[in-house]
Amino acid sequence: MKFGNYRTLIVLTFAQCFGQTAAPILVLLGGIVGAQIAPSIDWATLPIAIQISGIAFATIPASYLMSKVGRKDGFLAGTALAIFASLFAAFAIYQQSFTLFCIASFLIGNYIAFLQQFRFAVADSVPNEQIPKCLSFLMLAGIVAALLGPEVARRFSVIEGLPDYVGSFLGMAAMLTVSFLILLVFYRNTNFEKQDQSSAVRPLGQIFRQPTLILAIASAAVGYSVMSLIMTATPLSMHEMDYHSLEDTTRVIQSHILAMYVPSFFSGFLISWLGVKRIIQAGFALMTICIFIGWGQPDFISYWGTLVFLGVGWNFLFLGGTTLLTQSYRASERFKVQAVNDFLVFGLQALGSLSAGILLASIGWSGVMVFALPLLLLLVPAIFRTAMTRPEPMS
Repeated sequence: MKFGNYRTLIVLTFAQCFGQTAAPILVLLGGIVGAQIAPSIDWATLPIAIQISGIAFATIPASYLMSKVGRKDGFLAGTALAIFASLFAAFAIYQQSFTLFCIASFLIGNYIAFLQQFRFAVADSVPNEQIPKCLSFLMLAGIVAALLGPEVARRFSVIEGLPDYVGSFLGMAAMLTVSFLILLVFYRNTNFEKQDQSSAVRPLGQIFRQPTLILAIASAAVGYSVMSLIMTATPLSMHEMDYHSLEDTTRVIQSHILAMYVPSFFSGFLISWLGVKRIIQAGFALMTICIFIGWGQPDFISYWGTLVFLGVGWNFLFLGGTTLLTQSYRASERFKVQAVNDFLVFGLQALGSLSAGILLASIGWSGVMVFALPLLLLLVPAIFRTAMTRPEPMS
């Protein structure tokens, strides 16, 4: 691999290793900090839900900004916002202000919307046939962030003279500063010239009637919403309702995170070998298995199996959907299509996350599985429709 040919991929992968630590740090500490400073324990997990809402809120503005000022300035602006939000979160904890902490969480969510644009920048920088492998490589940064983020949060959680967890968010700011410097020094705005692209922009109705585009958006949106629903519900159901130990619960969540990202070592090659539609079908099958494993009141191995199949299924659906998305628009249409895609994907993720607590409280773990199944089955019409039609030519 020559650096010049894959500069964007390599630079953004390193930047994402540090930038993506924001999400696991907030997921780990959001509820803990909330429980300490919220006016009621019932509000403890609100910062995490607000973070996910912040992602959905910023997807369209982030894409619009980059269409006007370029990817580099957009990425730098988003990362600068995240550094400010991390410091603001530390200040909120120091002041014991739950309101300020929720605002900081929302701004961190805004940053993650910018971070999600990394995958489109990579897709724009390489030939079409290289997109699956390159996106798969980029997703490996999630493994580093998943290990690095919680470690930073833990090591800096107690600093003499400061309230607990102020140091964790100062550590987050340091990680984001490293990401900012990588982008500032090494990232360049580049686009690979693709021969079959036209400068003409088609009407939105024509673009979004394409069966392949419908399947691309549905795959990522359904994959994210089902994953978020089950993952958010698992710690509360497993530890608080079924009385598994915190150690066992942590082991299940760690296994899930690894299952989300480790398949990226080979999922890009599988797309090139088997085709993106077969990978989406495999992701659908894996998530269906996940739901049936989790049915009822599971023991430890059932929780573990549910979350592992959930993670691998998410990887196939998200990577497959993103790859198919890049095959469904012209260069002149990319910012509009990417913005709508991410708004739908992360809007549904927010809905899944917010629904988890309500479903658990009202109908329990089995209710979560009951709700997840019809949500997953929304993919079936898109899969069959795409199988019966030929893709619309780009030119």
